[in-house]
Amino acid sequence: MDTNAAYFLIFTIAGLVAAFSIAYYILRKIGKNPNNILPVNFAQRIKVPLLLFFIAVAIHILATANLLATGYNRIAAHIGVLLLIASITWFLILFTTIVKTGFIRKFDITAADNLNARRVFTQFSILQRVAIFLIVVFAIGAALMSFESIRSIGVSVFASAGVAGIILGFSAQKALGTLLAGIQIAITQPIRIDDVVIVEGEWGWIEQIYLTYVVIRIWDKRRLVVPTTYFIEKPFQNWTRENADILGTVFIYTDFMMPIDPLRSELTRLLSTTHLWDGKVNVLQVTNAVAAGMEIRALVSSKDSPTNWDLRVFIREKLIGFIQQNYPESLPKTRVEIQDGTKGYPDAVHTSNTL
Repeated sequence: MDTNAAYFLIFTIAGLVAAFSIAYYILRKIGKNPNNILPVNFAQRIKVPLLLFFIAVAIHILATANLLATGYNRIAAHIGVLLLIASITWFLILFTTIVKTGFIRKFDITAADNLNARRVFTQFSILQRVAIFLIVVFAIGAALMSFESIRSIGVSVFASAGVAGIILGFSAQKALGTLLAGIQIAITQPIRIDDVVIVEGEWGWIEQIYLTYVVIRIWDKRRLVVPTTYFIEKPFQNWTRENADILGTVFIYTDFMMPIDPLRSELTRLLSTTHLWDGKVNVLQVTNAVAAGMEIRALVSSKDSPTNWDLRVFIREKLIGFIQQNYPESLPKTRVEIQDGTKGYPDAVHTSNTL
């Protein structure tokens, strides 16, 4: 390497190091401003791909200027291309994070009325994963096509891939169907993040939605993992499809001696003493009457399903206690009727069981 080449190499490396330092410094300064759209610690997260990008540029300059030993310029140029593809892929993935952050930062998913926030958060979470998947697939394809041998093999395979493509399509049908189901969920949104659902008899919240599966957090802290196609092909219950408000029912079974008006007044009094009730629905009715007794239903409302569960438990306990203290004769009972043998009838015992 002559003197001019050495100077060129030194100035090239120094210029790239200076450019990297300036770019990193600017990004770090911008990241400290809370009003910008960049995510937290964005400068630290982009440091590695930025470094790879400048290394790729340096290798490309060296290979183009033929400053390396004979036979190494082509290898260096190929390495530079691979590093450039890796850095650009990394940049694009981070860009999807910036776009997602910019759109969802105005929505608070922890708010009580978070229906719109959950809709936006779900949509952008799934679409970001789709975008990352496509970016990685194209990056791998571009990296492989940079190899001469693989490129020629790929061309020959594509040229004679008629039957093989059909077989591969059938083989990948289920995987592609699952992927498309994830995209369909992002668009139509039959479920959203933090929705309350009943799936396979289990009650819980939608915790995460991925491209191929959904994680449901069960009320007892278990996790139910369901493929995304389940929510397209099978029926399920979504308690928060339109809003988080929910009605709950409490069934009480009593004897026919139980007066309804005092029980209805007690329900109103109990609801007025608890913050679990949202003040909207307060109904108590006799919904069924059989030989054994009455079925009384209390209908109450809350801001969301977990709160409604606690409210139903509270109302059930207090109404049972109210009946025990004030109307013990109205509790469910079993009647036994004993007849003597008068009027030609033999002695008989008749019983009726109540709940």
